[in-house]
Amino acid sequence: METGSRQDVRASGDEPVWTALPPGLLRMRRLLLVVWSGLTAVTAGVLLGLFLAPAWAACALVPLGAAAWGWVLLGRNWRSWRYAERADDLLISRGVLWREETVVPYGRMQLVEVTSGPVERHFGLATVQLHTAAAATDATIPGLDPAEAERLRDRLTQLGQARSAGL
Repeated sequence: METGSRQDVRASGDEPVWTALPPGLLRMRRLLLVVWSGLTAVTAGVLLGLFLAPAWAACALVPLGAAAWGWVLLGRNWRSWRYAERADDLLISRGVLWREETVVPYGRMQLVEVTSGPVERHFGLATVQLHTAAAATDATIPGLDPAEAERLRDRLTQLGQARSAGL
């Protein structure tokens, strides 16, 4: 079972085909974690060492310990994200301790947006955001390959128009 590709978990005819997020999202988030925690540790070490005492510079190890813990948590969080396109709706599942599954009916979608900030573009990633009339059901799929994000946007838009429920 390859990460970032379609994963067929069909046990029966109505089980969805889940697609995991690509590993580029995990790499991006871990790099940001290392950069920010490294900067925090260096800044804390220098400031504490200069203004208090050199022994206080050891407190700079706290952000590094937090980064090690965050490294593991980021991996678990990334593995928990997946999505599935079904005949009438899109499923998005995420969460490690508290699993959350969002079901977005194609007929209720009002806007499908593909965004990519500067860091995401550097890593070749894009985010698909779906907007519905109910703000509580807005859904996001982060860290997709831009081509997959555009394909998903076009498909969801087409299916949304075909099944539009009208408000």
